[in-house]
Amino acid sequence: MDSRELSTKARALGGALEPVIGQVYFSPECHANYVALGFEPSPGDMNGVALPQSVAYFTSRGSLMGQVPGEVVAAAFAVFNPQVVIPAVTAGWQITDAATICAARRNGAIGQLERILGAKPGGVNRARPILERAVSVLRPEGRPLFAGTLSQTIPGTDLGAVWHFGDMLREYRGDSHTAAWISAGLDATEIGLLTELFWGLPLKSYSRTRAWSEDDYSAAIDRLQGRGLISDGAFTQLGRELREQVEVRTDEQMRAVINRIGDDFDHLIAMLTPWSQFVRNFKGYPGSGPHELAEAAAKS
Repeated sequence: MDSRELSTKARALGGALEPVIGQVYFSPECHANYVALGFEPSPGDMNGVALPQSVAYFTSRGSLMGQVPGEVVAAAFAVFNPQVVIPAVTAGWQITDAATICAARRNGAIGQLERILGAKPGGVNRARPILERAVSVLRPEGRPLFAGTLSQTIPGTDLGAVWHFGDMLREYRGDSHTAAWISAGLDATEIGLLTELFWGLPLKSYSRTRAWSEDDYSAAIDRLQGRGLISDGAFTQLGRELREQVEVRTDEQMRAVINRIGDDFDHLIAMLTPWSQFVRNFKGYPGSGPHELAEAAAKS
């Protein structure tokens, strides 16, 4: 499998999985579970999709790694301003413990899928062994969030197991992406800005959700211009090539997964795609996520 085929398949897998797995951060069932523990409710919705509450988000996802301090969560999440992450996690551990909120996260994610897709959506018993096979080859070195998923038990239902294995793959790719951009000499603000251009978005639009200040972004823009990566708010050729290489190097780290899925790849994507669309249709995940933005940018 050459690099082009690998990238096509790795990105297709990420895109097909994203709404089915990433819905954990928008799930009303998750939000209700967190409120029951003492967290604040979702701060509102965007086009009908319930938004995550920051303290619950950082604490729940960070709980994969255990009851670690906010500094560790900030390092693992990588793209967020630690000045926001650290106090959020500190506040979260005053409300609950890691095992409790991790269970609330999982139960809420599976609960939303069961509500939208039903307890046994068509093909789930076929998707489960394919995804289980895919994650069996993954190694934890340098991947803290993925490593945290290894300590979680496999849920008892096929749909629950699909979510669990998908969460493992999502965190593995995320950790791999972080490794790719830090090895390219970029920091959190710089990769955020380059990613916006990669997706065809204005600078400082999507990356605003990462809580960096205007001064932080101004300094990052100066650094990127100094490296010849952007000019007048747009990619230079060098910048576009570097950002694409970050993605290619992320894809390369998924090679073992794609190889392990093997001839079942097209069938897996065909099963996941309608589930993803149902999750979006029922407002379980935003209508346009990162993978769609990246795909649209690649075609433009």
